[in-house]
Amino acid sequence: MSQYKQLSIFIDCHVFDGTFQGTTTYLKGIYTEMVKNKGINFYFAALDIIHLEKIFGTAPNINYLQYKNHNKFYRLLFDIPAMIKQHKIDYAHFQYVVPPIKHCKYIVTLHDVIFMEHPEFVPAGYRIKNNILFKWSAKKADILLTISEYSKAQIKKHFGLVADAITINTAEDIFFEPYDKPAVQKQVAARFDFSNYLIFVSRWEPRKNHHGLLKAFAQGEFYKNYHLVFVGDDAIKNAEYEALYASLPPQVTQKVVCLRKVGFADLLLLVRGASLSVYPSFAEGFGISPLEAVAAGIPVACSGATAMADFTFLSNTLFDPHSTNDMIAKINIALTTDNSGVAGALKQKYSWANAAGVLQSLLKPSVQKN
Repeated sequence: MSQYKQLSIFIDCHVFDGTFQGTTTYLKGIYTEMVKNKGINFYFAALDIIHLEKIFGTAPNINYLQYKNHNKFYRLLFDIPAMIKQHKIDYAHFQYVVPPIKHCKYIVTLHDVIFMEHPEFVPAGYRIKNNILFKWSAKKADILLTISEYSKAQIKKHFGLVADAITINTAEDIFFEPYDKPAVQKQVAARFDFSNYLIFVSRWEPRKNHHGLLKAFAQGEFYKNYHLVFVGDDAIKNAEYEALYASLPPQVTQKVVCLRKVGFADLLLLVRGASLSVYPSFAEGFGISPLEAVAAGIPVACSGATAMADFTFLSNTLFDPHSTNDMIAKINIALTTDNSGVAGALKQKYSWANAAGVLQSLLKPSVQKN
């Protein structure tokens, strides 16, 4: 008698070999929920599969595959197609870019096309390359996902493609867990040698507006009572930030801290220990960092531009990222406002279980076998 073979999904997890970013949070959130479905076999692939196992755990339906090479082109051209063929994968899930050789159905999450909507923030070469790669990959997708209504509209506008669904982001469960604030602050002070700080978690790109936050930090004289802590790796050089930093007096710059290559445990500690989280970005496909701070009960002042306009539970502290005065005003409001209950509003609006359910509803049963 014929029966359906168990559905199999390959997940490209190369982003877990670096530091945590939006795509790692996205994959971790969705697939921590998805692996609960024992009717699906999951194949997680990266260089560091020991790290992956700590994230997704062990179960009969969870498998780990190790890439042979650090080179991303080798991975896309050789490693992944061979793994998909060997394990008879039904679906393979990629972020932004897919392999050219296709042995199964592709799931592609195109988080945003900000570089098309705001070309002023990226080098021309970056824009041209990603325009080609992202659009080509999106066309190869059997299931095209994105993470917000804003990104869905931008994908349609610039690529002429309609995403099949929105798998909306949220903060990981651990950010919602209770913790001892004074104890965390002592840990931060002992480990990093600062306390009473504003934090901005994001990789470095001009569109992230690090320079705007630094300007507000100086002009609003927050440096008199707080440090400003930037957490994130370099992506695209921000010359405006560097010029501004060089022009500021020592009493400001000595209160600015830049941390790169921060692991998840330290990130969680830094977010929990902060006096305020600020997210001044000009443009985002979503914006996970302010939600992580909200979940942790940290006051948040956030840009209200692009996709972040949907964060209605932060309406009192959303600001115009182009206005230094507005940013300063909203930071002051956030620092003096009780935000208890905001985490509950966040949890009601967004959940990884819902995102996983959306993806799972799009998967079709595998072909029959004899």
